[in-house]
Amino acid sequence: MNPFSYVRVQNQSDAIAASVPGTKFIGGGTNLLDLMKGDIEQPHRLIDINRLPLEKVEAISTGVRVGALARNSDVAYNQLIRDRYPLLSQAFLSGASPQLRNMATVGGNLMQRTRCYYFYDTALPCNKRQPGSGCAAIQGYNRIHAILGASDQCIATHPSDMCVAMLALDATVRVSGAKGERQIPIAEFHRLPGDTPQIDTVLQPGELITAVDLPNSPDVKHSHYLKVRDRASYAFALVSVAVGLDIDNGGMIRAARVALGGVAHKPWLAVEAEKILVGAKANEQTFRAAADATVREAKPQKHNKFKVEMARRAIVRSLTIATGGVS
Repeated sequence: MNPFSYVRVQNQSDAIAASVPGTKFIGGGTNLLDLMKGDIEQPHRLIDINRLPLEKVEAISTGVRVGALARNSDVAYNQLIRDRYPLLSQAFLSGASPQLRNMATVGGNLMQRTRCYYFYDTALPCNKRQPGSGCAAIQGYNRIHAILGASDQCIATHPSDMCVAMLALDATVRVSGAKGERQIPIAEFHRLPGDTPQIDTVLQPGELITAVDLPNSPDVKHSHYLKVRDRASYAFALVSVAVGLDIDNGGMIRAARVALGGVAHKPWLAVEAEKILVGAKANEQTFRAAADATVREAKPQKHNKFKVEMARRAIVRSLTIATGGVS
């Protein structure tokens, strides 16, 4: 670990002013400290933002606002979240361990970096860690890697459960920086790798995540988060699916959101699936058609071809559970 300085700020303007090249904001630090210990992240200064008043979970006119420093456990068990967005609570509780959830923050969760083995092994080439060095995963053991949206520069996947649920909920990320405040739809917050896999998000240097806004949702009764993983706890998703449906009394789907995790460099919005679902009957035939459309463009690697069928089945299963069908 390289030497670094540490500063604790008392307000948002001081945090932004202190953020110069080579600095990192730190909340819970559950991912950043691991990256520093592995010599993957090498900040010259850490800016501790834990004294900023950004931990509230509160109702607003358009839905619910979750502060960037709200701890994952607190959000998961918050009554507003459990009542209005059970999908999000399910996602939080399926991630990490209770100890990590007690420390990890919503803002930090948005900034999680990939768990690709080659990204963490500094002896091997990785375009995400060292641009231009190559991607060892493409010719290596790529069981956990992307089947959608990858490039010839990077096939890493995004690890967050929370972000997949928030994508299904159409959340908005609020950020503040030297140029003022802005709001970023979560569908636009994370990036696909392209030729610059080292850039994970659209945040500008020095910008600070302050909150996430969750809109009022009509699909609270028909939502579900499903996570398929190697073991029951403390494991990242091989495939995860977050779904939310608005269904009329006749069983017709009026609106749909389907998001996947574990399959791409960013949480993946299944746009083609949503097109098939809207206006159709909520039944197995519709769900299978939506699942088929989602994986039609999949490009698996040597060791992760199983993810295509796994994603297809996970989509059908999550939609079936969300609509009250037999699981």
